[in-house]
Amino acid sequence: MKKSKKRSFEWLRWTAVVVLLLVSIVLIFNQQIKYYLVGSYKPEITRQTVQNNQKKKATYDFQSVEDLNLQTAAKARASKQSINTIGAITVPAINMTIPIANGVDNTTLALAAGTLRPDMKMGEGNYALAGHNMAHGSKILFSPLYYHAKVGQMIYITNMDRVYEYKIYQREFIAATRVDVVNNTPEKIITLITCDATGANRLMIRGKFVKSEPFKQAPQNVQKNFSEKYTTGR
Repeated sequence: MKKSKKRSFEWLRWTAVVVLLLVSIVLIFNQQIKYYLVGSYKPEITRQTVQNNQKKKATYDFQSVEDLNLQTAAKARASKQSINTIGAITVPAINMTIPIANGVDNTTLALAAGTLRPDMKMGEGNYALAGHNMAHGSKILFSPLYYHAKVGQMIYITNMDRVYEYKIYQREFIAATRVDVVNNTPEKIITLITCDATGANRLMIRGKFVKSEPFKQAPQNVQKNFSEKYTTGR
């Protein structure tokens, strides 16, 4: 009886040690694990998946989106099938290439840039996207915009059929209440929104439409950025 109790005690003790060790590892490597979960997301994006996902309903309440933490990132990866990818965006000058998905909610923005209005079309009006800034010099999601985006750089978006090219003409910090910047406009522009370092304000990047062209006629580096990360076939 005493031996049985002793074995039970030993088992409980070692279980507690293992649990504490695992918790410590998660706490120590919290950022690294989160970055891996987000950065390793490589969805299949084809013309067919884009067409299918464009028909699906989405949420567009950017104000309800919360800061991205490890729990949200893990939950997003577990339910990645609910993310309706409709293309991708690349800014070659700052080495940023991420998926574009319909709508803005915690799951979508954990792994992609999200569309801020349901009526948007690439190359028409104000194509507005939101994305997380992970801070601390991170290279994932919209973080490179915060640290490296400059006027004059080129932005490319694609629906895997055509590539739409924009040139950055504005970089401005705005109040979080400036929801008007995502409204549609007569001009063909792109608006990219992400949080500043404090989370209290927003960084807005705007680009003017230059041209669109078939995917296979886009600059080679642009095709490479999209093709290396995502499936771009039919």
